[in-house]
Amino acid sequence: MYYAAVKPNDVIVVTALAVILALGLTLTTPLIGLQATLGFFIVVIAFTSVPAALYLLIFSMLLSPEIAVGRVEGRGVGARELSFRLDDVFLVIIGIGWLVKTVVYRELGLFRETPLNRPIAAYMIVCVVATLMGVLAGRVQPVTGFFFVLKYFEYFFVYFMVVNHVTSKQQVVGLVTALLITGFIISLYAIYQIPSGQRATAPFEGEVGEPNTLGGYLVFLLAIVTGLLIHMKSGPIRIALVVLGGCGLLALMATLSRSSYLAGAVLVVAVGVSQWRKPRVMVLLLLAMALLPLFAPDNVKTRINETFFGRQYGGEIQVGQVGLDLSTSERLRSWAYVLQDWVHNPILGRGVTGYAWADAQYVKIIGETGLAGLLGFIVITARLWMSTRRIYATEDDPFAKGLALGVGLGLVAMLAHAVGANTFIIIRIMEPFWLCAGLVMILPRLSNAEAPVAGEPRPV
Repeated sequence: MYYAAVKPNDVIVVTALAVILALGLTLTTPLIGLQATLGFFIVVIAFTSVPAALYLLIFSMLLSPEIAVGRVEGRGVGARELSFRLDDVFLVIIGIGWLVKTVVYRELGLFRETPLNRPIAAYMIVCVVATLMGVLAGRVQPVTGFFFVLKYFEYFFVYFMVVNHVTSKQQVVGLVTALLITGFIISLYAIYQIPSGQRATAPFEGEVGEPNTLGGYLVFLLAIVTGLLIHMKSGPIRIALVVLGGCGLLALMATLSRSSYLAGAVLVVAVGVSQWRKPRVMVLLLLAMALLPLFAPDNVKTRINETFFGRQYGGEIQVGQVGLDLSTSERLRSWAYVLQDWVHNPILGRGVTGYAWADAQYVKIIGETGLAGLLGFIVITARLWMSTRRIYATEDDPFAKGLALGVGLGLVAMLAHAVGANTFIIIRIMEPFWLCAGLVMILPRLSNAEAPVAGEPRPV
């Protein structure tokens, strides 16, 4: 097990923070004092033990409330509440602790090298430049653009947090376990909503939830579970994964999210393509595909059927003899609006939030950041896909192979989900996604570090 040593400089910084807190408590109310004290302990945890702060971050990803702090205006977002979540606070705290430690202990370095560093940096630069040009042209509200760009960067920040702070495979196992426990809690919460007759959503989403967001998260969770289930050999662990997978599948159906159903179908195909040489996996996969339509609830079948054969109200798009439903038709029309704007700014787009609304990731990217942003996105996803395949092929540890397979499958599924949602900028999907991506990318380094040197005895 990895233990972080407490260094003298840590003690000095923590002591200084404690003195500042003590002085501040004498000048405030009890409630604010309690909140400040809680925040102080979080800062101490983040500064002295970033791995412990990562556990707090995982549980806060889906289980933290959103607090509205104002409204922002923008052509691409309309009038929206500006809010922050507990995981936003954790990320800021961890980031400050990271930067302070880098200054104090210069030998740590700021960023560890990975195949994704340069593509991510290039994509971030494109987002900033496109948004600045949008501000200068009057297409983007400065405050709105700033906060949305910052939100985009937050997901990559999760990735770099993991890459720079996880130092052992035991920590990888612990973090993935925490992620799966959180997923189990979220699945039970979604199942609990089924009797209400409403579409299932994640907790703390206010009066109007986002079933599509929960659906995307559950598909990614099922991808991780599938990868681990294929490679883990322990009976109790497999039983736990089967239970989690069953709950996740039932919760996914309760979302009635067609984009998530599409992503789930693509996940099944991806499993078959990647595991076709394993007869047992293929038999179970085909059996599940045959039984699922028989046992799926009627509302799930109706939801899928109404996409192509639902009631027509007038104005729906016709594809041959098939009339798409009104929701799908409006979504396709919104794509056309974005593309009409894009042709006037094809290279860098109209800036983040400077486009007409479109509920599809690829249309959103090309509208906001043009061909440059789309190219950056393609390079990032291609590098991640190739890295997961290489790591899956070279790792011997069953858990490492299962996690690498799960992230690869999850990436393919999320690319499908992004056809009908802004998947890669949804915080409740992208924080778990980039956390797992970071864990997979550091597996080769951890394996090399733990490999015994020739001639040396193995540790007992």
